[in-house]
Amino acid sequence: MCYPWYLARLIIAWPGDTNKLAREHPMSRQLDLQPYLEDLESRLDPEQEQRHFDAWKQFLDGELDHGTFSPPARKPAPAAVEWPLLSIDQALDDMDRMLLRELKGVSDVLAGGSSATLTVRANYGVVIIASQYGCQIARMAPELNTLPTVWPLGSREAVRRAVDAGVPDLQGGEGAKVFEVGRRFMALKSQYPKIGKWVDVYHPDLQGPIDNIELVWGSDMFLGFYEEPQLMKDFLAVMTEHYIAFLRAWFEVVPQPSEYAAHWGMRFNGQPMLRNDSLMNLSPEMYVEFIRDHDQRVIREFGGMGAVHYCGRGDHFIEALSEVEGLTAVNLSQPHLNDMDRIFANTVDKGIKLLALDPVAAERAGRDLKGQVHV
Repeated sequence: MCYPWYLARLIIAWPGDTNKLAREHPMSRQLDLQPYLEDLESRLDPEQEQRHFDAWKQFLDGELDHGTFSPPARKPAPAAVEWPLLSIDQALDDMDRMLLRELKGVSDVLAGGSSATLTVRANYGVVIIASQYGCQIARMAPELNTLPTVWPLGSREAVRRAVDAGVPDLQGGEGAKVFEVGRRFMALKSQYPKIGKWVDVYHPDLQGPIDNIELVWGSDMFLGFYEEPQLMKDFLAVMTEHYIAFLRAWFEVVPQPSEYAAHWGMRFNGQPMLRNDSLMNLSPEMYVEFIRDHDQRVIREFGGMGAVHYCGRGDHFIEALSEVEGLTAVNLSQPHLNDMDRIFANTVDKGIKLLALDPVAAERAGRDLKGQVHV
């Protein structure tokens, strides 16, 4: 959750032409995916994809002992058909357009000769878990082409009712659409062998237990740590059960092909990629007291390995985070906001990979990164 939920108040009614994207890229309601799938299948080069996978495997297996890692770029493979430009709103409203928009990302990687891993997902944003507690989805103005957020429940009484009700229906809220998109991706992969082998369907944005609680509870959550500590602990227990149940159900629809999970065009050891953006506003002591055991449980439930992403500043909790057993990688999006010496000491020096680090931050490290950093 890399923007505050209340930002929706500012931009949900953003002025201007809300149909611009749709008019510039008109499409009929009946969408034939076959030409795009055939184009993608014809452009995938198994030799290059195997080389790309092998490079990631070498990095993740710890076979590099110095410097940084970047997977090999591909030879550009331009598209033979014109892929439509679809807004996220068009995708949110139509599952076939969701598939096509995600597959266009793969097409763009091939066309540009990028070194990114080929990935797609059911891209409904941060709202998936929160929507199952009855939180109203807040859609952004269409021309912003931005994923939605949710309005929080609005009161501690509503939060207590949610906790007392336990884990919600996994098909509720956006859940049914998410699982159906996963099934459709798997059906397409079964029909096109190269797509099936080399395009990874990674798990949707389920956030993490504490980020979901901030979405459902709202910013009053931060006072809740002091004023309602038992309610916070109870909600974390329910939310962790919910997260595990949803991710387990997702993996039944979209089985993971190997221990090297794909996510955001990269790979890591394990299966879950937890989001911990909310931790930037919490002390390390609060992380340890309230949250860390739940992160640990998620990772333990899914094979004992996993990764964590956070936005913003995290150097204050990175040491406590690094003590999560089975944490294999950290992805941070804003190194300039962090004391990177402290970050490196609690990742690189402990055998925990850093993923997608800004190359400038790596160059400024002034130290050997021991083959543990993907740039």
